[in-house]
Amino acid sequence: MTPSAAHPGSGHLHPPKVEVFDVDAGTNTDPKGFVRQVDTYRSEPFGLYMARPTPGHPRLAYFRSWLLPSLGLRVGSWSWHPGCEESFDYYLDVVNISRVGNVWRTKDLYLDLLVTSGSAVQVVDVDELLSALGSGLVDAEEAEWALTVTHRTVDGLSGSGYDLDKWLTGHGIALSWKP
Repeated sequence: MTPSAAHPGSGHLHPPKVEVFDVDAGTNTDPKGFVRQVDTYRSEPFGLYMARPTPGHPRLAYFRSWLLPSLGLRVGSWSWHPGCEESFDYYLDVVNISRVGNVWRTKDLYLDLLVTSGSAVQVVDVDELLSALGSGLVDAEEAEWALTVTHRTVDGLSGSGYDLDKWLTGHGIALSWKP
C-alpha cells in the first residue's frame, strides 16, 4: 500500500492537524472536529494511552495510541477490517504534545514513521512538512524540531533492530496495549 493510502489526506497542503484528548469527559476530538467516545484512557508517568473504535472508517476497525511527550511521538497500533491489513506494525506521528490538567492536545507536524517490527522504518510525508514550511503553516523552528525527532527516532529504531519496545525501554517507557 502506498503511504498516502495509509495516511488519508497525504500530499495535500493543510494546516497542522490538532487533536484533543479529554480524559475526564472520555472523549477524543479528531482533527476534523468530530468528538469520539473513548473506550479506555490510561495515564502513565511517560504518557497517555487511548483506545477507541473508528466508526464508519472503511479500513480501520479500532485504534489504540500512546502519546509520548518526552519523545514528541504518538505511537499508533491499528486493527484493520478483514482484507484491509497493512504490512507495518506501528504508525508513529511526530507531534507537539501539550497538557492542561486532564486535557491533552497534539499538533501533528506532518512527518510519520511506519515501523515494521524487526525489519524497517519508513519516513513518510516529508513533502507535506516542506510544503507547510514553505507556505508558513509551520515555522522553521517547528520544522527543525520535527526533523530532529524523526532522525532521533529512525536512529534509535535502527540501532534497536527495528524493535519499538526495545528502543522505548531504553527511554524508560514500557507500552501496554490492553485496557
